[in-house]
Amino acid sequence: MKMILVRRFRVLILMVFLVACALHIVLDLLPKLERRAARPPGEPGCSCAQPAAEAAAPGWAQARGRPGEPPAAAAEPGWPNKHTLRILQDFSSDPSSNLTSHSLEKLPPAADPAEGAWRGRDPGAPQPRNPAHRPLLRDHGPRRSAPPPGPSGDGSVLTRLFEHPLYQVAVPPLTEDDVLFNVNSDIRFNPRAAENPDWPHEGNEGEEFLPTGGTAVDAYPNWLKFHIGINRYELYSRHNPTIEALLQDLSSQKITSVAMKSGGTQLKLIMTFQNYGQALFKPMKQTREQETPPDFFYFSDYERHNAEIAAFHLDRILDFRRVPPVAGRLINMTKEIRDITRDKKLWRTFFISPANNICFYGECSYYCSTEHALCGKPDQIEGSLAAFLPDLSLAKRKTWRNPWRRSYHKRKKAEWEVDPDYCEEVKQTPPYDSPQRILDLMDMTIFDFLMGNMDRHHYETFEKFGNETFIIHLDNGRGFGKHSHDELSILVPLQQCCRIRRSTYLRLQLLAKEEYKLSLLMAESLQRDRVAPVLYPLHLEALDRRLRLVLRAVGDCVEKDGLHSVVEEDLGSDPTPPTTATAAR
Repeated sequence: MKMILVRRFRVLILMVFLVACALHIVLDLLPKLERRAARPPGEPGCSCAQPAAEAAAPGWAQARGRPGEPPAAAAEPGWPNKHTLRILQDFSSDPSSNLTSHSLEKLPPAADPAEGAWRGRDPGAPQPRNPAHRPLLRDHGPRRSAPPPGPSGDGSVLTRLFEHPLYQVAVPPLTEDDVLFNVNSDIRFNPRAAENPDWPHEGNEGEEFLPTGGTAVDAYPNWLKFHIGINRYELYSRHNPTIEALLQDLSSQKITSVAMKSGGTQLKLIMTFQNYGQALFKPMKQTREQETPPDFFYFSDYERHNAEIAAFHLDRILDFRRVPPVAGRLINMTKEIRDITRDKKLWRTFFISPANNICFYGECSYYCSTEHALCGKPDQIEGSLAAFLPDLSLAKRKTWRNPWRRSYHKRKKAEWEVDPDYCEEVKQTPPYDSPQRILDLMDMTIFDFLMGNMDRHHYETFEKFGNETFIIHLDNGRGFGKHSHDELSILVPLQQCCRIRRSTYLRLQLLAKEEYKLSLLMAESLQRDRVAPVLYPLHLEALDRRLRLVLRAVGDCVEKDGLHSVVEEDLGSDPTPPTTATAAR
């Protein structure tokens, strides 16, 4: 009798398992069957009617079309119009999740033309006819094209900065060992070789095979020109027009494919463009004026899309040029993510909120749930797009643990936080026994302090260049979180080592002057971005305040150890000698 009960129990468990498997298979096949139902009449497949879901969720199908398009143009095939009960009932319970794309909703209206200029608006621009209408996201209508940073004679502060002698210092002559890729005229670029042959392609068939040498390089996509231009000393040259063109591509190129990025604590998407370039998309999670909650640890803070954008511009103004190009963009979640993704895990997380907005949450370690869903208005969401570096199979990168990495623990402190002589130990360990790497870390420390970024646990370098190369400043999303607080612990590496490049020191002194004020330069540079204003004005003011703190820290080091012991010569014959008076200001 006992054996019979055991057998029946096993059969019951097996039946439950088979039913569960069958349900999973049905759920996987359902989207394909519904796509087949949405095909045009001329194509094979079911032509079932689909009125039920549109009646249950008004605005879903309409949201897919652009304003002014007829309904027929909006109802494109490729995504089911009839949604399962499982999707329709998956609502967010967090009211604030419907505000994640309200970049300007809570900003107070400009009180005067000067304040309007801070926010990236033209003071003389006409106001909306209906004063009650306040767009949730900036209306990206016709824009005046901004000139690329560099000598142009337009009289802007940014142009004058880039014409300054400190921004004209040339890098050493490049040899074959100093460039990431050696251009070879025998190699032909065929982007389709490693990609999906079904991807859309425009232009003549012969244009896709271009030699990588000679004048044909000019016909290359901008992302490839960016990759070819990487060398031992910089990610891109100062006045390279390719960078401005690449920023334009990031904000306007047609997106052909979307997938979730594996790993990481928060949701990121890999977006592929029609010209075969790729970028990392970070969606908007906070409005501009929101600060990091005071009870949040640095390792559980949100990653901000506007911090990624601002970090690229700050890095360029500091003349480091170690952050890959980043641009803001307004994304149609329906047409540019949901309808084109082949990532089923991402697809399944889309739903309609009670406010009739399109939402999704993806999969990640933190903040990937219906309570932290990313919702459009109704399906428009803002985000940052960071250009990809060359694939690791073509250009390997080495990951290094930051010696001043934080403990990432609620109670424990890292060694550098309790040992004032920690830098002396670091300088005895390769590669930090080389002055260049320590000086690179000091540059990164200053960069992070200006942003308020406490999350610099690792950094990367290109393996080809060994230890004699720059540090890549990746992953800056946790910067610009608090404008009301200056985290002085970020400056500890500079205070412990008391070392800085002369070029960095002189540029910091220059940016502290009234005629080259860092906040004004950042405001002008960020105004070029499509999601401007990128930073809340108080964050711009914090940059000037933190810059003075950096110079004061260097001044304390100079006073303690002497100018020549602190400032490392890297300019040779230089136009402007450093002054301790400016540092002590």
